[in-house]
Amino acid sequence: MDLGLKGKRALVMGASKGLGRSIADALAADGVAVAVSGREQASLDKVAAALIAAGAPKAVGITADVSKVEDMDRLADAAIAALGGVDILVLNHGGPPPCTALEMKESDLILWFQSIVVSPIHIAMRLLPAMRAQKFGRIITVGSSGMEQPIPNLALSNTLRAAIVGWNKTLANEVAVDGVTCNILAPGAIVTDRTRQTSSGQAQREGKSVEQVMEERGKTIPAGRYGLTDEYGPMGAFLASERAGYITGSIIRVDGGMVRHV
Repeated sequence: MDLGLKGKRALVMGASKGLGRSIADALAADGVAVAVSGREQASLDKVAAALIAAGAPKAVGITADVSKVEDMDRLADAAIAALGGVDILVLNHGGPPPCTALEMKESDLILWFQSIVVSPIHIAMRLLPAMRAQKFGRIITVGSSGMEQPIPNLALSNTLRAAIVGWNKTLANEVAVDGVTCNILAPGAIVTDRTRQTSSGQAQREGKSVEQVMEERGKTIPAGRYGLTDEYGPMGAFLASERAGYITGSIIRVDGGMVRHV
């Protein structure tokens, strides 16, 4: 199926590895010019080279730190300069450290509010006017199953990502008439450095290896296993495409059935 992505330009944040990288790979394979961001230029340069090899007509790496709002303006400017504009924005960032709701500190809330809420909204607002003017735009947020079913011991993530759910739905309703869609792509348990990190605490407490913990958790998922990044990214490419123009304000799950409610 032709997704109608050739000639489009995307900025994928947090794309040096993991879920962001999987979306960048899928976009590149469909002929999208891609700017990828992260904190290490050397890693980004390697990703950009791989994206070009995969089919991207152009790919560039741009360093940026989501904890600094001024970096969001610089990132937007650099992506526009490199690609000539941004039609597709993928919002992604690292997750906060595990903690319970009782352990959560106000200082951590304030610190991570910048990365999870303020910076993503800031760069979206920076790029949105051009999308609305051209009557095409896609804003895709890499989310979490905790947005719908809070994850034990991830209180910071559960709390702050809920704000993005409200923002995404509100914005989607305001800009749909302009041909701009806003969706959240929510992974379940997918094998990444992040899922290994969140499993390590349990592994230490129970005297098990991280692999044992992940295998046991995988058996509790209806699919019977963790997902792979290659099973996540292609849905991001579809949501970015012309074929997904009537999907907006939604949370799309890629979780093997892990979220149990309808």
